[in-house]
Amino acid sequence: MRLEEIVKERILILDGAMGTMIQRYGLTEADFRGERFRDVPGLMAGNNDLLSLTRPDVIRDIHRKYLAAGADIIETNTFSSQRVSMADYHVEDYCREINLAACRIARELADEFTARNPEKPRFVAGSVGPTNKTCSMSPDVNNPAYRALTFDELVAAYREQMEALLEGGVDALLIETIFDTLNAKAAIYAAEASMQTVGRRVPLMLSVTVSDKSGRTLSGQTMEAFLTSVAHADIFSLGLNCSFGAHDLIPFLQILAHRSPYYISVYPNAGLPNSMGEYDQTPDQMAEEMKFFVDEGWVNIIGGCCGTTDEYIARFPALVKQGRPHVPAGKAEALCLSGLEQFELTPEVRFVNVGERCNVAGSRKFLRLVKEKNYEEALEIARKQVEDGALVIDINMDDGLLDARQEMVTFLNLLASEPEISRVPVMIDSSKWDVITAGLKCVQGKSIVNSISLKEGEEVFLTHAREVKRLGAAVIVMAFDEKGQADTYERKIEVCARAYRLLVDEVGFNPHDIIFDPNVLAIATGMEEHDNYAVDFIRAAGWIRRNLPGAHVSGGVSNLSFSFRGNNYIREAMHAVFLYHACREGMDMGIVNPATSVMYGDIPSDILTVIEDVVLNRRPDAAERLIELADKLKAEAEAAKAGQPGADGGGMSAKDAWRSSSVEERLQHALVKGIDSYLQEDLEEAAQSYPHAVDIIEGPLMAGMNTVGELFGAGKMFLPQVVKTARTMKKAVGILQPRIEAEKKEGAARAGLVLVATVKGDVHDIGKNIVSVVMACNNYEIVDLGVMTPAEEIVAKAKELHPDIIGLSGLITPSLEEMVHVVGELKRAGLSIPVMIGGATTSRLHTALKIAPVYDGPVIWMKDASQNALTAARFLNPDTEGEAFRELREEQERLRESAGTRRVETVSIEEARQKKLNLF
Repeated sequence: MRLEEIVKERILILDGAMGTMIQRYGLTEADFRGERFRDVPGLMAGNNDLLSLTRPDVIRDIHRKYLAAGADIIETNTFSSQRVSMADYHVEDYCREINLAACRIARELADEFTARNPEKPRFVAGSVGPTNKTCSMSPDVNNPAYRALTFDELVAAYREQMEALLEGGVDALLIETIFDTLNAKAAIYAAEASMQTVGRRVPLMLSVTVSDKSGRTLSGQTMEAFLTSVAHADIFSLGLNCSFGAHDLIPFLQILAHRSPYYISVYPNAGLPNSMGEYDQTPDQMAEEMKFFVDEGWVNIIGGCCGTTDEYIARFPALVKQGRPHVPAGKAEALCLSGLEQFELTPEVRFVNVGERCNVAGSRKFLRLVKEKNYEEALEIARKQVEDGALVIDINMDDGLLDARQEMVTFLNLLASEPEISRVPVMIDSSKWDVITAGLKCVQGKSIVNSISLKEGEEVFLTHAREVKRLGAAVIVMAFDEKGQADTYERKIEVCARAYRLLVDEVGFNPHDIIFDPNVLAIATGMEEHDNYAVDFIRAAGWIRRNLPGAHVSGGVSNLSFSFRGNNYIREAMHAVFLYHACREGMDMGIVNPATSVMYGDIPSDILTVIEDVVLNRRPDAAERLIELADKLKAEAEAAKAGQPGADGGGMSAKDAWRSSSVEERLQHALVKGIDSYLQEDLEEAAQSYPHAVDIIEGPLMAGMNTVGELFGAGKMFLPQVVKTARTMKKAVGILQPRIEAEKKEGAARAGLVLVATVKGDVHDIGKNIVSVVMACNNYEIVDLGVMTPAEEIVAKAKELHPDIIGLSGLITPSLEEMVHVVGELKRAGLSIPVMIGGATTSRLHTALKIAPVYDGPVIWMKDASQNALTAARFLNPDTEGEAFRELREEQERLRESAGTRRVETVSIEEARQKKLNLF
């Protein structure tokens, strides 16, 4: 029976640590060297893989012990058997021989045990370690762009090893102890190439190791980001090994079990090492912890790593006997990208803002900085884009005076050393194929290639597409073919449909990873044939989304307004109008300036009419009218700048007219537009009319944030602009902070302790920060756990502090699922503290249907921050809390009944911990 078949029927057992077993034999330097390697320089002790040549009897004995203990799968003694690691021992030229010898030993033993009991077939996994170098990080603290190992060098080393393993007869390839995802991507690339060369396909197993309790790899990725980065591969199983003991792997294995579409493996250490580097956990203790994974149905393969021996593995057959194999989750039906963190294009994101400023063709400043090798300042441009809300960063180095390939590699390597920038995915943008491939080999995350097209014919297109897929990226397809650029609606959909079929049917590309750019072309150029370009793009976007399932639509938005260079307001207004209409048809990505300040809803009606006439090609003289308008606005701006009356006879330009409004209107406008220049003076003026600082927050500032929410919900404002308003709100609160502190009553009793957090998977803290300020102004003490807060941290802090209220915040759809998980964990911890739910995607109905039923305490949905303090007071007052909870439960029950939903029961980690392991 094949491995792929038997894994569906029962949980399989992997062997334990080879190194730990070898240590028991007390081998000497002479044992490692043997006669053959007597004269090789340096120490050889510790080169365990070499023992397959010098002491095969020891390796054979170890395999035999693990098989006798009940292992279904044994690993070859080849963890370091590639040139990169073996060069440290000066035996790199023996790698092929070592791998073949190790395979022969393992194969013989596995076949022997299978012959004894054909009902329990035994398998051999070719062990492929991470090497002792990393492709994602520099070993030189003074040169973050330096790499001791390149992707191509690592691929070559892995191919030599894997081809030997395949020829030696392994049943699977196991890429394990992954600490750098880029190393893993090189191994995956090599595995695919090796299987093609040798002509044998075997299951590909991956196992990652986390470096700390946050659950990130050593190279900084979250588990979700890692999953996204390797999603292109044909993976059999994915899991965790090494890192910690089983107890500490629980939250990370749960992520994989719930989100991974692969079979799940776990082979942890025997607990944590003591001060002497030894493992104190006994086989029985480890088995007790491993039983949890089996009972929860999270695993398909279990085994042991550091500190484990055949005595540990011997405890596992009894564990798996009654266990049910894990059923993998379905694949994500969305575009998922990753930097250090995952980005998923969910419906509420609506539009992916790709930062355009790290493009030498579009930014003179960036080009100058790169030419001057002033990378530190060039990185600041990237950082500013992320701060301004760019969800992806476009990198383009195509310039005649630059070595584009080298500059792409250098800049991407530098980005990897900046976690605040590299947390978001990158778009590798070049017209040169070698630059694109070089860039892809520098990023550990899942990036976007910009771009490929059919202009050189199908053969080149398919070659490029297959390589993009092998390197694990999404792709932008430009609407070009052998005839040239698609400039009409009919040509756009013809080219895109043809490319889609080739990608999906012949390459096997995930449709969600296909992004079409139907060509944003300049309008209002004076040439009649250009007048319908925007309309053709908008229509094509709608057709693509309706007829090419899963595909996305992007475009270089600045191309649209090329005719109006120098008039930033008109250009940004044109972009806002174009995006409003294109996004309604299905455009969900674009290369734009994330700091743009003009929003569709803010464009005066007379200007909007003129611009929409141009964008939608509604009248033949539209371009002339827009040119006249542009000249008029430019003259008014120049007059205002010179301190002269504008065209309307006033002394203030239309752009600054809002400054003559009331202070409340000015504050609201400042928030909506993200303008912080006048906050100090406007807040000082407001302080004359409002008795308390909190009244300003709950009044005009909250009104501004509510307007932001309405615009975002209507599609007239995009996420980057929302982030910009949040920064303005934060600055306003900072200005008011001294007054807030001064107004707090001396000796006033604390109203209560509030624990707030943005849940795991979400980096947004807009609502949470506002809630914190409002409640602090009402004498609540706030403990803020920040963003991306895992459930176990919230539970632990709640048990430690015993807060009166817990506030959970989230902006994106996955946050809703995580909130359900968090309150379930709070319940399993025996807590019933009132929980307030808030955030853009939350709702009264979802809270009633999904969150409240899994918790014993009150779960209260909050519409906006101004309600939190009053609601909290009602639930914390002994005289009103009972009635408040009763009314809440009745309301939520009515909502459930009207939705035809019954009470949901869950079982979580915490409950299992208390019942079975008592790990907390």
